[in-house]
Amino acid sequence: MSNPELLAAYFTLAGDIYPYGPEHVSPFGFKARVEAAAKAGYKGLGFFTDDVYAIADYIGFTEMKRILDANDIRHVELEFLIDWFLDGERREMSDKVRRLMLDAAGALGARAIKIGPGVGADINNPTEAELTPNIPLMQDAFGTLCRDAAAVDTSIAMELMPFGNVRTVDVGLAIVEGANQPNGGLDIDVWHVTRGGNDYADLARIPARYMVCVELNDAAAEVQGTLWEDTAHHRRLCGEGDWDLPGFIANVKKTGFTGPWGVEIISRVHRKLPLAEAANRSFNTAFAQFAD
Repeated sequence: MSNPELLAAYFTLAGDIYPYGPEHVSPFGFKARVEAAAKAGYKGLGFFTDDVYAIADYIGFTEMKRILDANDIRHVELEFLIDWFLDGERREMSDKVRRLMLDAAGALGARAIKIGPGVGADINNPTEAELTPNIPLMQDAFGTLCRDAAAVDTSIAMELMPFGNVRTVDVGLAIVEGANQPNGGLDIDVWHVTRGGNDYADLARIPARYMVCVELNDAAAEVQGTLWEDTAHHRRLCGEGDWDLPGFIANVKKTGFTGPWGVEIISRVHRKLPLAEAANRSFNTAFAQFAD
């Protein structure tokens, strides 16, 4: 663990775009991103579904996989599926995205697909009903999704989110433990964990089998704007904010987590950087958090 493998989450190297903004396809070419990540030291990359298919339509999955392998990118993660436990029109749209993500995961050998919990129609003003999880319903839907993922040899990682209906470690565990799937667990992002009011010590009691993805970043002690504005525009490079990242890492290590450590920097400042600088700065500042 003193020499961890790091994975650049999608928006870390995607350029001037952000989650649920007007565009999700990176302005940077696929090969350029892969090479910049590898040169910086990353061993993994994350991709957004829209971006993956924009690339695949141009060069195909086979060539994408060849480029990843040629640059020793060993870990691929895909994002981001929502509404997977609902019904009606939102579920119909979710199921279309699910199929695309599963096909891409199989073609690229992705280690995990990241999914969200329930998020309100207005992310800045969710209703009480939207913030209240139906745990049995989510357990069943999560189990079905994991079984679909197993068919393409990938895992499902549900992210805790302070503006969603799964904000705490206890609720997240209730869902994934209830589903009890060998390829299903949690996505533990330090931003979501901290803003959700979780104690880092609570992470240490998550069984290793449910630690699928972990993500590092930093931020100011106080929320900048709304929670959504803070997460989409004001994250900071690791060590450049106010959080106890070594403490977070120490508690994650106690779970027995063995996967790559994601680095997810989403900020107005970072996304304007040249690609090579974004890769080098995000890698070096994250790697420094593991110093003994």
